[in-house]
Formats: sequence, structure tokens, C-alpha cells
Amino acid sequence: MAKVESRMQLQRGDSAPIFELPGIDGRGHALAECAGKSGVLVIFMCNHCPYVKARMAEIVALHREYGDSVAFVGINASDPAYPGESFQDMKDFAEAYGMEFPYLVDANGDLAKAYGATCTPDPFLFDADQRLVFHGRISDALEPGDTPSEHTMKENIEKLLRGEEIEKWFNPSLGCSIKFKN
Repeated sequence: MAKVESRMQLQRGDSAPIFELPGIDGRGHALAECAGKSGVLVIFMCNHCPYVKARMAEIVALHREYGDSVAFVGINASDPAYPGESFQDMKDFAEAYGMEFPYLVDANGDLAKAYGATCTPDPFLFDADQRLVFHGRISDALEPGDTPSEHTMKENIEKLLRGEEIEKWFNPSLGCSIKFKN
């Protein structure tokens, strides 16, 4: 397991790179589907990563609390041939964690590279105009065994919904490296 930190590529105010990717529900999903929401949370994630698994309860709880206002999208950019990352593994993972938001496949990793995603989880929060307002961690619990004392993403979603500026717009996440296809 190669542990890496998020890196800054997109800047505050940059537009979300557009996508249309297949989902585990058998449909194609596009960024345009998120129009009309107060924001969009794009999370690069995977199935095997202990960092993702440790934060899934928080991610699912955020979706349950804010999913009516903010669109949530999980994207797996790891090579589907990597152990634990197949399409069926994605379906099983989503079911096991109770994910009720789209989980998409970026099989060649091009979208992750356009976002500058490097680790899992690597979340990007965009406003209603799909402009970047925050890139970074779910919480301050960066290691799988840590208990959060600060709920970074929750606080930033609330600021977004109140129309407040997120001062610390980049606060790196930590996780496994994305296992890009060679």
C-alpha cells in the first residue's frame, strides 16, 4: 500500500472537469445531472483502500444529511484488473456500505488525472456553478484507526449551503495511491 497525500492541481474557482462515465447501476452518469443542486461532491475512491473503508460511514452519513442539496458522486479510477477493483467488487462495496449515490468507473484514470486526484479518498467540493470551493479531507481522522475530532467536509458543506467562503479551500486528504492502469 503506497500512502500519498492529495495534491493541488485544480485551483479555487476552477470549473469541474466534465465527465460521462458508466455507473454500477448500469447507466451512464454525467456531471450535467448535478445541475440544479447547491453543490457537487466528487469523491475519488476505491474498494480495497483501508483509508476509504475507514471514512465510508462518514461519507454515507454526509450523503444522507445533505444529499437533497448537494449531489454526491463516487468515482473509482483504479485499474479494474487490480485486486478488489472490478465492476462486481464496486457493486459489492456499495451494497456493503449502503451507498445510495452514483459510483462510477474511470477505468483509464483520465478523469482522475484531469482533477489531479492522487489518493483515495480524494474529495472535491464544487458550488452550484460547479466551481471548486474545497479540495481535501473528509475529517481530521487521516489514518484508518483515527477518530475524527473535526468534521472538515461537513463544516465546509454547511458553509457552502450558507453562502460563506471556505477560507482554507485546500486541506489535503491522505490515503492509498490510485492504482492507475499502466
